[in-house]
Amino acid sequence: MRGAETGVLPPKRRQALLATAAREFAGAGYQGASLNRIIRSCRMSKSSFYHYFDSKEALFDATVLDAAHRLLAALPVPAPDRLAGPDFWTRIDELVAALAEIDEPEGRMLWALFYLADAPNGPGSALSRLRAAIDGWLAAALAAGRAAGVVRTDLPASLQSALALAVLQAMDEWSLQHVDALPPAELDALVRAQLDALHRLLDR
Repeated sequence: MRGAETGVLPPKRRQALLATAAREFAGAGYQGASLNRIIRSCRMSKSSFYHYFDSKEALFDATVLDAAHRLLAALPVPAPDRLAGPDFWTRIDELVAALAEIDEPEGRMLWALFYLADAPNGPGSALSRLRAAIDGWLAAALAAGRAAGVVRTDLPASLQSALALAVLQAMDEWSLQHVDALPPAELDALVRAQLDALHRLLDR
């Protein structure tokens, strides 16, 4: 049985707890993260914490979903049906560029959590739901591009979607690990090169 959020914290206290948890999970990994350290940093007692979350896993799931909601609020992610037509690549390029411009630590927090190797990702977990949502959006977006004649159709749709997802995740994970070491000019060049690689993979 999965952990659950069992109470309703006041919004400011909940946000402080989730921000602290995000930093702890991202820095130490899921297994290495200390629930006691998170609770102490927020000046909560254990009994108070367990009134709102019944487990470390429940806190992690809430942290992932909060980071996802914040990222979506800051990004111009188009609905797949808005990609149908000649503006497909313009909108995709804008989305990738916007992702690259999120350079604050908080803005990259979701991806740091997303790629934790030891995080809970079984059925019903926040990570599994997030990955399913990303997979679904990408498949629908590529279907719109294929229908508009701007995405290649010589590969089966499911294979094309799997290839695109693998490439995007490789780019994203590498960027997350190296972005702080890249000067602005090199980062701009990297984004352009990544976009070019994506076009060569998918463009007709």
